[in-house]
Amino acid sequence: MLDTPRQLTEQELAVDPVDASRLLLGATIESTTPEGVVGVRIVEVEAYRGGDDPASHCYRGKTPRNEVMFGPAGRLYVYFVYGMHFCANVVSLTDGVPGAVLLRAGEVVYGEDLAQMRRPSARSHAELAKGPARLTGVLGLDRAHNGVDLTSADASVRLLAGEPATEIRTGPRVGVAVAVDVPWRFWIDSPAVSTYRRGTRRTRVT
Repeated sequence: MLDTPRQLTEQELAVDPVDASRLLLGATIESTTPEGVVGVRIVEVEAYRGGDDPASHCYRGKTPRNEVMFGPAGRLYVYFVYGMHFCANVVSLTDGVPGAVLLRAGEVVYGEDLAQMRRPSARSHAELAKGPARLTGVLGLDRAHNGVDLTSADASVRLLAGEPATEIRTGPRVGVAVAVDVPWRFWIDSPAVSTYRRGTRRTRVT
C-alpha cells in the first residue's frame, strides 16, 4: 500500500453504537501477526447497547466476560461462542457506559493468501470473511486479542478510516432471541454480506 489511511480515534468511536456502526462501514480492520498482515473492509455490522438492550451481553451488568464493553471506546471485545468460534466487536460510547458494534462481515482487501490459508473451505473471495466467525478467523483473532486498543498506532489490530459509506441499509439483527425486530443491523452493498437469519423469540415458561 502506498498511502496508509489514518486510524480512527477513541473520540470518534465514543458515540452511540448506532452511530459507530455507520462510521465503521467502509473502514478497514487490519491485523498483524507473525504470519503476516490481513486487512478486511467492513461491510456489515450490528449495534448493541447496555441496560436498555436485552440482546446485549451487558444487559444484566458487568461481568468478567463483558467488562471490555464498558470502555474505553475503541477497544476490541472478543468472545467465544457456540464452543467453537470467536466474534469481534468494537467498543463505543463513553468510558463506563457499555456499548459495542459486532463486526459481521467484510471483504479481504489485502493479505488474501494468508486469509485463504486460514479459511481453506472458502469457495470464493466473498466467502472469506462472510459472517462474524469467518471475519475473526481470517484476521487470526482470538481471546488473547480481547481489550486491544484499536486506536493505538502500536497495536497488532488497528482500525483504519475508509470513505464514508453511502446507501446504508438497515434491518433486524441476526439470530437474537430477544429484541428481534430492533433494526440495528447495518450493511452496504457487497457480496460478502452474510445471510439474514431471523432469531426465535424467547418465550417465558410459566
